Amino acid sequence: MNKRWIKKVPFVIAIATLGVYVFTSIVMFLWNGILPAVLHVGTITFWQAAGILLLSKILFGGFKGRGGLHGRWRRKMIFGKWENMTDEEKEKFRTSHGCGGKYDAASC
Repeated sequence: MNKRWIKKVPFVIAIATLGVYVFTSIVMFLWNGILPAVLHVGTITFWQAAGILLLSKILFGGFKGRGGLHGRWRRKMIFGKWENMTDEEKEKFRTSHGCGGKYDAASC
């Protein structure tokens, strides 16, 4: 393993921990500052705010990621296949996928 990478690991862990702490604190302060007065609910602790944050991430955001290499690999495969198709195969693909004859491998 590269020595520079080993030196960066504690820094990355510290930044991630700080980020989780900050977001959880924001949720807690917003909840405790707004919702008890508006909806007459109780105040929450830090760990309850962390649970709400995690639950909202699961319910509304998921853990999908951003595509990464898989997305680039897929685009490369599609473009490669498109370039190797004959005109008849391209026309058949256009009609079967409902692209309206405007297929350029990115708009469909």
